[in-house]
Amino acid sequence: MPITNHSLWRANANDSFVTSPLNGDLHSDLVIIGAGYSGLCAALQAAQQGMSVQVLEAHTVGHGGSGRNVGLVNAGLWTPPDEVERTLGQVAGKKLNHALAAAPDLVFSLIQQHQIECEPLRHGTLHCATNSAGLRQLKQRLAQQVQRNAPITLLGASNTEQRTGSHQFLGALLDPRAGTVQPLSYALGLAHAAAKAGAVIHTQSPALTHQHNGTHWLVKTAHGSITADKLIHATNAYDTLSPHNTAFTSVDYVQFATRPLTHKQRATVLPNGEGCWDTNQVMSSFRMDESGRLIIGGVGSLNGNGKAKHTHINWAHRKLKTLFPHITQYEFEYMWDGHIAMTSDHLPKITRLGTNSIRLYGYSGRGIGPGTLFGKAAADWAFSGDEDQLPVAITNPKPETYTNFKASYFDMGATLSHWLSCRF
Repeated sequence: MPITNHSLWRANANDSFVTSPLNGDLHSDLVIIGAGYSGLCAALQAAQQGMSVQVLEAHTVGHGGSGRNVGLVNAGLWTPPDEVERTLGQVAGKKLNHALAAAPDLVFSLIQQHQIECEPLRHGTLHCATNSAGLRQLKQRLAQQVQRNAPITLLGASNTEQRTGSHQFLGALLDPRAGTVQPLSYALGLAHAAAKAGAVIHTQSPALTHQHNGTHWLVKTAHGSITADKLIHATNAYDTLSPHNTAFTSVDYVQFATRPLTHKQRATVLPNGEGCWDTNQVMSSFRMDESGRLIIGGVGSLNGNGKAKHTHINWAHRKLKTLFPHITQYEFEYMWDGHIAMTSDHLPKITRLGTNSIRLYGYSGRGIGPGTLFGKAAADWAFSGDEDQLPVAITNPKPETYTNFKASYFDMGATLSHWLSCRF
C-alpha cells in the first residue's frame, strides 16, 4: 500500500482541541501568538498566575513543529555545554545549561500534574556513535556532562546493541533524565490545561499585524483584534507575521512510521523504549511509539520535486534495513515533515519586539524541553516584568545572513547524503 503523506501524530492523537476563530475586538493582560509548546506553556503559566490570556493560532493547536516533532524529551541542547558557555559567556552559559538540564523534569511534571495522555515514557535517550569519530565525540560530551554532575553513562557496543537491537553502533550515551512522548498529544494536553486555567485559545486565527500604540499592543486578525498590555511571539519556525524571516535558517526534517510491528519484532527493537539519534553529520533518529510503530527520521523535505521525495523514501527503507536487518516484513504507513528554526550558533533566542513584548525562537531541533521551559519563563516575565527569570538575556533582533542559501544547502546536502546511502 502507498505511504500516507500525513503525520502519524495527527492520525493517532488521543484528543482534539477545537475552538472558534477570533471574531470581534477583545482586551487582555497578555496576548500570545502561536499555540505550540512555548505559547501553550506560557498561556498555562500566565493564566495560573491570574492574568487574562488570549492566544492566536494560525491553524490548529500543534500545527507546526509541536505536532511534527520526533517526540524526544531531552535535557540540554545538541550544542555541548562547554560550547554554550564559550558562546554566551560563563555566567550566562551556566544559567542556560542548568535550566535546560532540568527541562525534562518540567515536561514530565506538567504531564503528571495535568494528567496529559501522551504516551509518556521516561526511560532515557541514546545518542549513538556510528563510527570512531562519533565515539570520540561522545566521550568528549561525557566528560563535559560529568563535570556538571549529570547522570550520563557511556555504553559500549555490546550494551548499545542490547538496548537498541542494532549492531551498527560502537557505543551510546544514555541520558536517564530524558524520555519520549507523543508530541502532538502533549501539545493538546497543554492546550486543555491552559483553557481550564482560564486562557482563551483562538485557532484558525492568523495574526496579520501587530503594533504598539504607546500604551498597549494591538494584534489584528482577519475578523477581530486583541489589545493587550504584553505580547509573547512564540511561532518559532512557523511565522505568519514575517514569512520571509531572516532571524534563523529553516531546516526540514522528515519522518517515516511503519505499521505496528509484530510482538516478536517489537521484542528485538528498543525493548526499553529509549528514543535515539546518531552522530552522523546528516543526523537521523529512530524510536518506537506505544503501538509498536518504528519511526525513522532524518534531515530532508517531502516538498519539491518527486525525485527528492523518492530519495528520502528509499533512504528510510535502507536505514531501517541497515539498523535492523532481521526485520524483513514491514510497511511504512505514514510520512511527514516539519520545519526547524536553526540559529547560526544553534542556541535558542529571546529578542525584544518592542515595549513589553518578546519573541521566543531558535530551538534548533530541541523543541519539547526548551520550548516548554522558555514558555513558562516567558509567562513569569509577563507577570512580574523580571527579565532575570528568563533562561537567556533578551537581545535586540539581529537578522542572520544567507538564510535562504543555508536552507537550500541543508536540503540539498540531506538529499545527496540520502541518495548516496542508497547507492552504496
